[in-house]
Amino acid sequence: MKKADRHLLVVEDDEGLQSQLKWAFEGYEVVIAGNREDGINLLRRHVPGVVLCDLGLPPDPGGVSEGLATLQEILALAPATKVIVVTGDDDRANAIKAIGLGAYDFYQKPVDADILSLIVDRAYQVYELELENKKLQEYQQHTPLNGIIATSPQMLKVCRTIEKVAPSDITTLLLGASGTGKELFARALHELSPRKNERMVAINCAAIPDTLLESELFGYEKGAFTGATQQTIGKIEHANGGTLFLDEIGDLPLELQAKLLRFLQERVIERVGGRKEIPVDVRIIGATHQNLSENIKDGSFREDLYYRISEITVDIPSLKEREGDALVIARSFLQRFSDDYKKNVNGFDKEAILALESHDWPGNVREMESRIKRAVIMSEGSQITLEDLEIEANITEPMPFNLKQIRDDAERKAVQRALRHCSDNISDAANVLGITRPTLYNMLEKYGIKI
Repeated sequence: MKKADRHLLVVEDDEGLQSQLKWAFEGYEVVIAGNREDGINLLRRHVPGVVLCDLGLPPDPGGVSEGLATLQEILALAPATKVIVVTGDDDRANAIKAIGLGAYDFYQKPVDADILSLIVDRAYQVYELELENKKLQEYQQHTPLNGIIATSPQMLKVCRTIEKVAPSDITTLLLGASGTGKELFARALHELSPRKNERMVAINCAAIPDTLLESELFGYEKGAFTGATQQTIGKIEHANGGTLFLDEIGDLPLELQAKLLRFLQERVIERVGGRKEIPVDVRIIGATHQNLSENIKDGSFREDLYYRISEITVDIPSLKEREGDALVIARSFLQRFSDDYKKNVNGFDKEAILALESHDWPGNVREMESRIKRAVIMSEGSQITLEDLEIEANITEPMPFNLKQIRDDAERKAVQRALRHCSDNISDAANVLGITRPTLYNMLEKYGIKI
């Protein structure tokens, strides 16, 4: 963190001391508050790493009650912030009490700007180290594979599959909607494999015209066609010893499917315009968003090629199917873009969080990345709002955090479902639920369910 990005909050009611402290800390953006309310408002706005807080604040400038209350409120709102309390020259007992409440350090008046600057610098260094350590721990916790952010059971299962498959040379097919991170998983397969020190070559089969795709894949000899002025190796040959990633393999033209199939069977290629068979040692990873079973039925994809490229198939779930991942990924993007654009944005407001959790994310992680990037650029406060995200809050009911509420919701839905299945017959519904009729009547009354 650069010194220019450092914020220091001073909560001090003495105007003379305010003026002295305002210019005493080189390399910090110093903000001044004269009372607890203003101090808390500035804390929310600037999120400083260090706070200097006088214990004698109005309306109790002769005591310490307001200063200690300010200290506790600061730590409740920003636990990582280092609070240095400033006390009178004979008030060591209250300084120690403040340390017991969570203050980082104390300083006794009169103020020596040089000494106080050293204390503040030391506190900020500790704050930065703890912040970096926390980021590292969160990154490691949420990144089971390099570049993959996930906490959901669905994605952790995919990551375990990738870890098991990676050490082998087995041909792997990654299936998933656009934006789910298929290329990241392909790269993880490569980096966890014995081929990690060799190159990984990627080609998007849908992005290259059919007329050029064959020469891109297999290379060509000099004079093979107009403009072929020199011998050129293709992507497959270029990946020799490493990994070849065929993205959107479902878009591969039929005539090239036959040639790719021969390569997978024989592990030799012929360049366009050439007759020499060239052996190539490469691992193949394919990916597509298409339903290849349907493509086989309509004749646009060869069944024999499908079985060759899908020795292992990995289904990557869409973002809306990944329980709890949306908010984790959103926070990761927020941190990244806040740093990139030097914006002091540190979270999402309540409505934005609910919208992130409930949005369907048809564009998956790629859509989220784009929206968070725009929101950070357009934001005017310290938190991203629903307006910044430009998504509708598709919220039928907020996610409960209270266990009793979750249990009650589950019971109510189970009773309603049993009644529907039993055509509102109380005896049958009680039997289905495994409870007595009186218990069911009590539940109907409890949840306001009418027959």
